[in-house]
Amino acid sequence: MALHHATRYPDAQHHDATARNTMKYSLSGAASATGKNKTTIQRAIKSGKLSASKGANGSYEIDPSELHRIFPAVATHSVAQPTASNDAQHAPNTRTNSDLARVLELEKELAVAHERANGLEAQNDQMADTISDLRKRLDSSDSRITALLAGSRSKRSSWWPWRRS
Repeated sequence: MALHHATRYPDAQHHDATARNTMKYSLSGAASATGKNKTTIQRAIKSGKLSASKGANGSYEIDPSELHRIFPAVATHSVAQPTASNDAQHAPNTRTNSDLARVLELEKELAVAHERANGLEAQNDQMADTISDLRKRLDSSDSRITALLAGSRSKRSSWWPWRRS
């Protein structure tokens, strides 16, 4: 049907293409929509994390759903939504993105807490081994000191070489 429609009305195909392109972000538009730097968005495109196409003028055209799959949207305070129906449509996405960002943040905090707990457990084990070793050394030195003191009392001699007997 679309092919038939396009052959009947030649401008319809051009209109469909331009309508699709107006919904895509440019590199700077994507950066401002996510609060990221343009270089960050460009690196994500070059590394393959984010897919984008190049337009006729050589600039990137980034699909909003693809962009927000990687980078959550930033709420803008300067632009007011014209209708309540648009607010109703965008509110779940914004909440979902903020919830997802919060979940990711909490997962990172949890991973850091697990690493810290593992480090503290290892440190605790090392301290327990050190305490055990020191107790063994103390016990052996106590017995040596006791033996030395017992032996020195039985053999009392002078410190002076000429007074030794």
